[in-house]
Amino acid sequence: MVLEIRLGDVVRLKKPHPCGSYEWEVVRVGADIGMVCRTCKHRVLIARSVFERRVKAFVSRGK
Repeated sequence: MVLEIRLGDVVRLKKPHPCGSYEWEVVRVGADIGMVCRTCKHRVLIARSVFERRVKAFVSRGK
């Protein structure tokens, strides 16, 4: 099953970022998913398959 990911989604990941935050905002959608940490604004780009394994929950959904 494919997880529907939209720009502006805020997701909670299983493991925290080194800054302590669990929440990330999706800023790029494609074969890779771009995310920005909600606390320290660090940007990362990870493969869609890795993203789908790491997501624990959606905090809020984008448009």
